[in-house]
Amino acid sequence: MTIKTINQFAAGLLFAFFTLGAQAATPIKVGEYTVHFSAFNTDTLQPNMAKAYNITRSKNRGMFTISVMKDNHGVSPIGTPVRAKIKASASNLTGQLRDFKVREIDEGDAVYYISVFHVTAGEMLAFDIKIAPKDGGKPFSVKFRQKFYTR
Repeated sequence: MTIKTINQFAAGLLFAFFTLGAQAATPIKVGEYTVHFSAFNTDTLQPNMAKAYNITRSKNRGMFTISVMKDNHGVSPIGTPVRAKIKASASNLTGQLRDFKVREIDEGDAVYYISVFHVTAGEMLAFDIKIAPKDGGKPFSVKFRQKFYTR
């Protein structure tokens, strides 16, 4: 992997974690894939990043980011980005189910997925992310929870 490729990938991953308010979760390893994810309120986004990705900054909007990396057995310590079909849903504590529209962000050597949605004060969402790698890998699911605060 060249320095340029590493820098492009790092820039892409930084989008997922570019705000101090975003709490990066521990990546989840499933077979030969590692999924990086984060969920946070969009008001914590830096204004220039929100504008660049056409995201409205608001304490009442949540956002998640997901990237799928395939292990490449020692070629790179971070793996290789993988395109995937992502289907995302979440339920709140009262059992209300939501489906999310997921947008792919392609920055050359970095590929990640985002979704923006409405949240209420103190809302806890249990996410269920279904991932079908487009490189022919077996589909799998990742689940995580996130509480959203409207300061």
